[in-house]
Amino acid sequence: MTISSLTPLVRSWIDGWTVSRGAAGPVDEPWGWTIDVGEFWQTGRHVLPDGDEATVRTLAAERAVPGRWLKVFLPRVPIAHGTPHTAEDVVAPWLVPGWTLGHPGFLMTAELRRDPVEVPAGHTVRTWITGGVIRATVTAPDGTLAARGQITPTGATAVADRIATAPEHRRKGLGSFLMRTLQHAALDSGARTGVLVGTVEGRALYEALGWQARAPMVSAHFDAAP
Repeated sequence: MTISSLTPLVRSWIDGWTVSRGAAGPVDEPWGWTIDVGEFWQTGRHVLPDGDEATVRTLAAERAVPGRWLKVFLPRVPIAHGTPHTAEDVVAPWLVPGWTLGHPGFLMTAELRRDPVEVPAGHTVRTWITGGVIRATVTAPDGTLAARGQITPTGATAVADRIATAPEHRRKGLGSFLMRTLQHAALDSGARTGVLVGTVEGRALYEALGWQARAPMVSAHFDAAP
């Protein structure tokens, strides 16, 4: 496997993500890991902690099977704001026909901390743990689900996943409240470092909470031929 400064971080993300999603454990490959997910729309994914042209071209040709996904991290591509598609521009020419680029993302990390947190007025928060995954929901005053998310501690690291706020409840501070709630729960479980892969839109929220973007990630999936 190619060893880069990102390899331990990406492996930490994978270890938490597989538990969070109920996927099979990662299988070591010379270039990274293969994960069986077991969904029709995503049978499995191939994760490269340090993608290079030759390897991505080979995988794109050899693993061109419907339901397969590539997750390619590019530690040497800039991560400045305003250039979310730079990494996609790098990887796109390496793919064979049939592969479709997904939403760009960023590998992010943070030292977990306890910031002041208060339940938003009129809202209700609930947290619970199932199968090692800490889940949290925020319910609006009218009883609708306003926000939800989960975090999976794996020793000293915790992986945040599926963080979402309903469109009609955005810009009310619920995302920040939810993340702080999950971070506190992860600290209570012994974790000290947070890892996640965030979207372009989510990056601003996470950075406001002290998270740092470490590298861009390009996602691509193979579709069945028409």
